[in-house]
Amino acid sequence: MKRHRSILILLLATLGSVFLITHLQAGAAPAPPAAPASGTDDSIDRGARALLVEGRRVFRYDTFGSEAFWGGKLRLHEAVLGQGLGGVGQGVSPKTALSLGLKVDAAALPKAVVDGIKSGAISLDKPETTVELLKLNAVLGLTGTFDAGKKTLTGLGIQCALCHSTVDDSFAPGIGRRRDGWPNRDLDVGAIVATAPSLKPFEELLGVDDAAVRSVLKSWGPGKYDAELDQDGKAKRPDGKSAATLLPAAFGLAGVNLHTYNGWGSVTYWNAYVAVTQMHGQGTFFDPRLNDKDQYPVAVKAGFHNVRNTPDQVTSKLAALHYYQLSIPAPKPPAGSFSAAAASRGKGVFEGKARCASCHVPPLFVEPGWPMHTGAEIGIDDFQASRSPDKRFYRTTPLAGLFTRTKGGFYHDGRFADLQAVVAHYDGHMKLQLSESEKADLVEYLKSL
Repeated sequence: MKRHRSILILLLATLGSVFLITHLQAGAAPAPPAAPASGTDDSIDRGARALLVEGRRVFRYDTFGSEAFWGGKLRLHEAVLGQGLGGVGQGVSPKTALSLGLKVDAAALPKAVVDGIKSGAISLDKPETTVELLKLNAVLGLTGTFDAGKKTLTGLGIQCALCHSTVDDSFAPGIGRRRDGWPNRDLDVGAIVATAPSLKPFEELLGVDDAAVRSVLKSWGPGKYDAELDQDGKAKRPDGKSAATLLPAAFGLAGVNLHTYNGWGSVTYWNAYVAVTQMHGQGTFFDPRLNDKDQYPVAVKAGFHNVRNTPDQVTSKLAALHYYQLSIPAPKPPAGSFSAAAASRGKGVFEGKARCASCHVPPLFVEPGWPMHTGAEIGIDDFQASRSPDKRFYRTTPLAGLFTRTKGGFYHDGRFADLQAVVAHYDGHMKLQLSESEKADLVEYLKSL
């Protein structure tokens, strides 16, 4: 019996040795012992969730203390109220606000308000209704401040969502569910600001009178804004047209190196720049490149290269805001908005003969690394590129969700009315010699991204 056990033990040991040698020869290492669950993973998951939730809140609702400027200095809320409610002018009714491109979050409307709007019991022709919508925090990008009894509108602040969110129009045109990250190409920022009773801060900054400031603001048009005007003072391009650029998307930015059309800075840089120098929030912003009296005389005058406010209501929110923006995926085009068969053929043109993918590298549809090109490379003037600190480049624009940006035209200033015009431009500039059918297929593919 002992001899049999010895033989069995020897046999099992031999088989185990053969198994081990065979696996080691095949390059397979013995499996390590199972490690205990890591608390680090849980910490990362909790941190990511917290940043996402806080970033969404900041993007949608935080004014960064900008009420001190828009309500305190420009008195924009008085234009909303109108003379009948103690303000100035005709007042801003919901219909007027919607015509200026402002949007209403349907999810913020109580059932009684929804029913009242549907029945006509609540009028969209009265400034009083706009005030009530502000009380509900239902106007995208605008926050009203009220007195202690919440009866009187005493100020206004603005949020990221003003320019970079819209709605799906599910309730009515301009009223629906939020679409964060979508550029609001209906929003006439200049016309809205021009309703303010006082534009004195801009008069003093730019060194022009009230009429000149209002003229520049009204020249922008829907979906455009000039974020460099208060740095270089250039209100017009060399051809005499407005220097304002189209509002960009704030989705699909994960993996993208630089933000803005001329690559002025990263996504989080631009958040700080806009929050402090454009939204006029109370925060900190530093960029010594702006301390150049030849290129940025207005910025030097205002000290925009080194802004310090106490308390700082911006800096602590930049990380969460950045994280949320990077988390917003590019939306998919609606079914039926393009020909799937033509888009399939167009993909081959995009990646082949048209050479689009050499710059718009899938799936980012922008170059990984340094996605910058001179105006000469892409066949346009360098005016907007020259306004950036680098003075030379345009960034390759990511193409995902392109269907959300058809309104207002393409390129930074909307110079090409539609995708057909963009394709025709590159066909000529790069001497691609695309056939008409190839151009049409390429357009359908761009519409499918």
